[in-house]
Amino acid sequence: MEPFDLRGQVAVVTGSTKGIGKAIAAGFCRAGAKVVVSSRKADACEAVTAELNRDHARDGGEAVSIPCHAGQLDQLETLVARTLDRWGKITTCVPNAAANPYHGGLAGIPDSAFDKIMETNVRATFWLCRLVLPHMVERGEGSIVIIASIAGLKGSPDLGAYAMSKVAGHQLARNLAVEYGPHGIRVNAIAPGLIRTDFAKALWTDPERLEAVSNRLPLRRIGDPAEVAGAALFLASPAASYVTGQVLNVCGGSAVV
Repeated sequence: MEPFDLRGQVAVVTGSTKGIGKAIAAGFCRAGAKVVVSSRKADACEAVTAELNRDHARDGGEAVSIPCHAGQLDQLETLVARTLDRWGKITTCVPNAAANPYHGGLAGIPDSAFDKIMETNVRATFWLCRLVLPHMVERGEGSIVIIASIAGLKGSPDLGAYAMSKVAGHQLARNLAVEYGPHGIRVNAIAPGLIRTDFAKALWTDPERLEAVSNRLPLRRIGDPAEVAGAALFLASPAASYVTGQVLNVCGGSAVV
């Protein structure tokens, strides 16, 4: 098998109707995988699914829409069940859905915002992993790629709770790698830096702020969602068959300055 060939794989990607999640879903389809496009809004899922099937059918990939609110356990259960009904297996899982309803110091965060961040970014990720792992154990193989953040490696004056939630993803990857490695399952995380998504839109649409931030990065630019998708493709592919328990920083070098 080619090292980056995903033919025969079935991937569930949450939060995959825009930004990093959409880029990952597209990259997986391009590599030949069957991909579940999932987010809260059914119409967005259908639109992205149609786009992927139009653009990547010739590559052997296929997409299906299964809307899901990642913060609701019953909807995650339905997501997994419908995927298994459709394709009979889940070989790859990418918990990507995330939330950050608050910017500011930790002293001022409302309990409701803190709970939302932890429920979506930590508990929902854990729930999804817990739901797919038994099926991977049964097959004796599988890969989970948790989308975390470079924010989990540093202190932040206005992203403290978000950073706390994302570093939890780093540790979840390490712990699950230890627990499930004997079953042939690999678990890794990706820590994106500043990427051209809606999350950072206020920055990259302001030329002065964008230049100031870019000049602090070794590569002198912010990233593109496709560059995170490339890392996810690597971690999900046979090329990474001996990689587990790692946090891969995709950050233009911001982790080292």
